[in-house]
Amino acid sequence: MLIREFDEADWAQVWPIVREVVRARETFPYDPEMTAEQAYDMWVEAAPGRTVVAVDGDRVLGTAKMGSNRPGPGSHVSTASFMVDRAARGRGVGTALCRHALDWARDRGYAGMQFNAVVETNASAVELYRREGFAVVGTVPGAFAHPALGRVGLHVMYREF
Repeated sequence: MLIREFDEADWAQVWPIVREVVRARETFPYDPEMTAEQAYDMWVEAAPGRTVVAVDGDRVLGTAKMGSNRPGPGSHVSTASFMVDRAARGRGVGTALCRHALDWARDRGYAGMQFNAVVETNASAVELYRREGFAVVGTVPGAFAHPALGRVGLHVMYREF
């Protein structure tokens, strides 16, 4: 597996991943009816942010985006988001993307990384982030409408560098 910079030609494989994850309504608080164009504008980060893909040959296994969590006085803290193709889950793609984002942020002098909305029932993501040194610093109760579980909390998770 190789993690590399996103290229325009990758969108043909990234969009189905984004669409499937968002429409499942289980892990991301994005509009499940978003179009490919809206998703592209939301997912592909402009510089100095970065969007990457994890590939096996020509096949995109997952994608990540990273950048500053907030502008101005909050720009010293980074953030990142990750999506992995259903067929590639459980193979370390998410872990590799998370480590890539952490290295990217540290190399650019960020003070830490913050995730603003980790669905508390997304056990695999919460476990992965804890393994990578993140802590839950707060939970907004009932802030996410899960399709099967009803309203569940959204964690704010943070890791200082």
